[in-house]
Amino acid sequence: MGADRRGDGLPLAAGLPAVREEAQRQAGQNGMTHHSASELIVLHTVRLMGFADSGDVAERAGTSHAEVLRVLTEAKRKGWVQHTAFADLDGWSLTDSGKVANERQLAAERSDADPAGVVATAYRAFLPPNARLLRAVSDWQTKPSGADELALNDHTDPAWDDRVLDELTALGQELAPLVESLSAVLPRFGGYTSRFDAALRRARVGQHDWIDQTSVDSCHRVWFQLHEDLIATLGIDRGSDDFMDG
Repeated sequence: MGADRRGDGLPLAAGLPAVREEAQRQAGQNGMTHHSASELIVLHTVRLMGFADSGDVAERAGTSHAEVLRVLTEAKRKGWVQHTAFADLDGWSLTDSGKVANERQLAAERSDADPAGVVATAYRAFLPPNARLLRAVSDWQTKPSGADELALNDHTDPAWDDRVLDELTALGQELAPLVESLSAVLPRFGGYTSRFDAALRRARVGQHDWIDQTSVDSCHRVWFQLHEDLIATLGIDRGSDDFMDG
């Protein structure tokens, strides 16, 4: 008997080569590169960043500051975003209705650009490395001792840290083809690999924050945003690791 298949024609256990092949086939069939609408990109970028000023949103979204302000101003009028200022910080965040609106946009886009379900298959391929990433970050933050299984890692053991860095390097190498496959269908997924690699290079020269801190574009922050990007695009909850589509 042949392999079990989903309704979209991809094997249930399709690995990255199958995902990449289908993404390339689908992109070739479409005959053109999909371009996400400006409103979708800006709202989605705000969601992924959580809270950010308009300049940072523009940089991450790859669009002009003027366009970001136009979209955010209109979205604020609709009740989709809110602007908050306190102390020396100010920024934008999605409201609950804005999250719903963005998810409607993402669902419509996926229906149009990804009829074969490449994103869903890529998400399945993402889950095992995601579990390894979480373990690696935990190992970066803690180093069990005889007296304390949750002792903080003081980074005085090069062998321990090198093991974590090697695992993160391997994960970055696995991330690259997955992001390539996603980007072939939805180009807005581009950039995750280069950001992850850039953070890892900083960590390897002693800038420890670039592994796990949320105040910089660290490995963990980049990975977290890719996870959020995937589940938002698929319209599922972060805890749905048993996700099945079709």
